[in-house]
Amino acid sequence: MTELLIKLFVKNSKDTKDVKVRLAYGNLAGIVGILCNVLLFVGKYLIGTIFGSIAIAADAINNLSDASSNIVSLIGFKLGSKKADEEHPFGHARYEYLAGLVVCVIIVAIGLSLAKESILKVIHPSEVDCNALMIVVMLISIAVKLWMSIFNKKIGMKIESDTLIATAADSRNDVISTSAVVIATILCKVTGWNIIDGIAGIGVAVFILYSGIGLIKETLSPLLGKVPAAEFVNHITEKIQSYPGVIGVHDLMIHDYGPGNLFATVHVEFPAETPVIEAHEIMDEIERDFQKQEHMILTIHYDPIVEESEEVAKIRAFVSQAAKEFDERLSIHEVRLVPGNLSSNVIFDCVKPAGFKASDSEITSYLQKRVTEWNPCYRCVIKIEQSYV
Repeated sequence: MTELLIKLFVKNSKDTKDVKVRLAYGNLAGIVGILCNVLLFVGKYLIGTIFGSIAIAADAINNLSDASSNIVSLIGFKLGSKKADEEHPFGHARYEYLAGLVVCVIIVAIGLSLAKESILKVIHPSEVDCNALMIVVMLISIAVKLWMSIFNKKIGMKIESDTLIATAADSRNDVISTSAVVIATILCKVTGWNIIDGIAGIGVAVFILYSGIGLIKETLSPLLGKVPAAEFVNHITEKIQSYPGVIGVHDLMIHDYGPGNLFATVHVEFPAETPVIEAHEIMDEIERDFQKQEHMILTIHYDPIVEESEEVAKIRAFVSQAAKEFDERLSIHEVRLVPGNLSSNVIFDCVKPAGFKASDSEITSYLQKRVTEWNPCYRCVIKIEQSYV
């Protein structure tokens, strides 16, 4: 069914990096979500009202909130597809992240409302009717939500949309919560303990709140500037190093201005004897390829690397090992040796991860001590850098 819908409503569906294709996917997911959730809301709310089940009515309202969330997502995809303008030269793709945040806030608000109603139901329980029609409606709801979860996750993975992946998780949560409602309704009928209905409603509300708060954290992460996935970083690094003449890559920084709207800077190393014009042509080719193939604006800093002497190679190996002994996450690059009459300066950059607990002075003191113990004639000049990937 998913592939059929994609084939019918998304042109050039394989070009998921294209803004228009991404918008088409977003529109498809949003419209399908609205239709399914509205139908589920109407069916479950009527059944819940007629038979006096607050748990079923609560679950129906959750479906309505999902429909409103789909509308917000649609708006987010539409606004996010707008081209860059004078006031927003980096585009508007972050609207999708903002839409996802609004969806999460709606989920939390609905969860709080349902919790209040369910608590009142526990305090003042009323009789809950149970019949085959109710059970059938709820089972249909479970089946539809399960399909929606698979549908949204598949599209979300295709276009790398955190919003749709979160929507898929929300649908999965609905499957779990609706199943709980069905069980509670049957238990009320079997035991005669109508308080179970209110307790189930509280359970659904708690589940919605837990899901909403978790989704808020996930949605805020890219807005705050989360670290890119290691696989993506490795892909970029390996691709750059595949070009002729490139001998190394460091200081990669990736800026996420919304899905499909990435900017990056990187230092690319070439042998110092490589003609500048030749190196520049290679860098231009890399930047063009990344813009065309990865939809990423890449800016390259040229680093000419002088061929290491045997002594510098030994220094690099020793310092790298010492850094790893201090912490596996530290790395070393741009090692140089400046000879002097009485002592020689060992100059290098040490890269630490974000949030590293040890201070810069602790790192430099440790490395200086290790190098001096190894060779008393060496004095370290260390630049501590933070990794952004």
